[in-house]
Amino acid sequence: MSETATVAGTEVRTRVQEALRKNPGMMTLQLARDLGVPEVEVIRALPSERVVELDPSRWEEILRALEGIAKVHVIVSNGCVTSEVIGQFGGFSTWGEFFNVQSKTLDMHIRWPQLAAIFAVEKPGHMDGVNTLSIQFYDRSGAAAFKVFLTFGGKAPPPERHQQFTQLRDQFRLDKK
Repeated sequence: MSETATVAGTEVRTRVQEALRKNPGMMTLQLARDLGVPEVEVIRALPSERVVELDPSRWEEILRALEGIAKVHVIVSNGCVTSEVIGQFGGFSTWGEFFNVQSKTLDMHIRWPQLAAIFAVEKPGHMDGVNTLSIQFYDRSGAAAFKVFLTFGGKAPPPERHQQFTQLRDQFRLDKK
């Protein structure tokens, strides 16, 4: 990494941490827009107790592991629309560049060659400050491809969900140390 990239990364980290001190539940998408950086850089700048990078080469294993977690809250957002769906992963198939999730409650067609980074994220929700637990997938440009929330605010995560999240985080951790 060049010295310029390191300085820029340190600056982003400092700005993210400053913003999160003021508003711990701030939406990472909005913070990225405010700072003029890809959202993945905001996620990477979160405190280490909030985020663990997962192994992106294991994207399919991660998606298949989500099948055992019952209903989840999936968010897909682009420059114009945000779509939120509650459903369960399953009905997996592959067709060309697409990895399909087609259960009774979710219908997703994921262009898996575009996936570049995956994170397990634990942070206060932007609406009520209650911790959310999510697995977040990012594309090659640094934009969120989709986010899978195991909990979505409202009340503290039940121990079972926290255990499922911890298991996913630890099993697919990029830097198994």
